[in-house]
Amino acid sequence: MLKKHYFLILAGLLVAPASQAENLAIPGHTVNGETQVMPRRGINMDAVIEEFGQPDERFGPVGDPPITEWVYGGFRVYFEHELVLHSINLNTLVFPQQ
Repeated sequence: MLKKHYFLILAGLLVAPASQAENLAIPGHTVNGETQVMPRRGINMDAVIEEFGQPDERFGPVGDPPITEWVYGGFRVYFEHELVLHSINLNTLVFPQQ
């Protein structure tokens, strides 16, 4: 019976710090609660155009493997060959102060 009490006390002590978590604030970054819908990794260029329309600008391809960058209003999409490699939300980027 005494072992049960020690176990419950120990479990309570381990869980307590997790309930004290704080939000991390990044200087220059504000959270607006909205999520940006962007192309997901692995879909091809045709699917991106079908879902998001023509990009505002296109850069590349550059290098080997060929990397292409498409610019949309609030995000950029990077392709390797014809497939999405990364999508970056420009509204959540934090640039270093100069």
